[in-house]
Amino acid sequence: MNPTLDVSEITQNVGRLFIAGIPGPEVDPDTMNLIRNYHLGGIIVFSRNIRDPLQLARLCMNLQKVSMEDSGFPLFLAVDQEGGRVARLKPPFTQFPGNEAIGKSPDPEQSALHFASITAKEMSLVGLNMNMAPVLDVAQPNMDSHLAGRPFSHDPLVAAKLGKTVINTMQQSGVMAVAKHFPGLGNADLDPHRDLPFINATREEMESIHLVPFAGAIEAHVSSIMVSHAVYPALEPGIPATLSRKIITNLLRKEMSFNGLMISDDLEMGAITKQRGLPQGAADAFEAGIDLLLICSSQEDLIASIELLRDKVLKGDISEQRLEGSLQRIKRYKRRFLYPPQRISLEAVEKHFGNTQT
Repeated sequence: MNPTLDVSEITQNVGRLFIAGIPGPEVDPDTMNLIRNYHLGGIIVFSRNIRDPLQLARLCMNLQKVSMEDSGFPLFLAVDQEGGRVARLKPPFTQFPGNEAIGKSPDPEQSALHFASITAKEMSLVGLNMNMAPVLDVAQPNMDSHLAGRPFSHDPLVAAKLGKTVINTMQQSGVMAVAKHFPGLGNADLDPHRDLPFINATREEMESIHLVPFAGAIEAHVSSIMVSHAVYPALEPGIPATLSRKIITNLLRKEMSFNGLMISDDLEMGAITKQRGLPQGAADAFEAGIDLLLICSSQEDLIASIELLRDKVLKGDISEQRLEGSLQRIKRYKRRFLYPPQRISLEAVEKHFGNTQT
């Protein structure tokens, strides 16, 4: 163990790599301790955390207040707001029919722009700064039902064009876009929430179909790309993309020249927990090249994952240079999208949505 390393400093630096879920609609003591003791990188909100726009705005204000007072770093505050069947923000937030409907609309680009501009505006009003969207999977005939309605199109060029529109519009409005699920789940015949899918596409099919929308997203300077929990035998046999250095570091970072943030899909999904479990899955994902590690429910697994990564850094199993690379990318995107720290106006929220407290 390197005696020159400060244990608490390394713990807090490792904590910045994690985006966590929280149990309820308010900042509970355990979450407050997590932010203060481990300097979390971000929070992702789900339906369990959202009652109405005013409550959500207060939650975001309070989360940022705890983080800024403690570390001086604002949090990534994320949500899955794809539209259609994956939309955590319910009415009175504006509802959209989802990517497939956008792709089939009379003017798909205008529909994509409308979705992205309204969604970004309403997210910003309540203090959310990262949307886990757009889905850039290319629809295939045998696609698993969990993806139904979520891809824009079966045509990779259409998916790329509409993805770029959503990314550009959201990010110009100050909300980070997250393109998902790299390198493409369109061929998945299993749901990674429960099982580990195998994507049996050739390297040529991957390059001519599934990677095309992600190349477009990189051209659009997407801030973040989410990596899937699926095995791609043509790219690296036997290892889920989330844990694959060949896919994350060699393909996405080097060959495709992506210099933004790489985010794991939820590490509590069956595709990872049945194979590696937590915290080992989190450590393996980071070593493969992931910058931000997503753990959406268990704060016990979150702490165990932070502590395992910290111990690996202290032992020299993970280099300080590798950790610093991710920390610098995280700082760069926080400076770009989260500074100056957003002032949330409850009056503006009430004016836009009406007084909808439940």
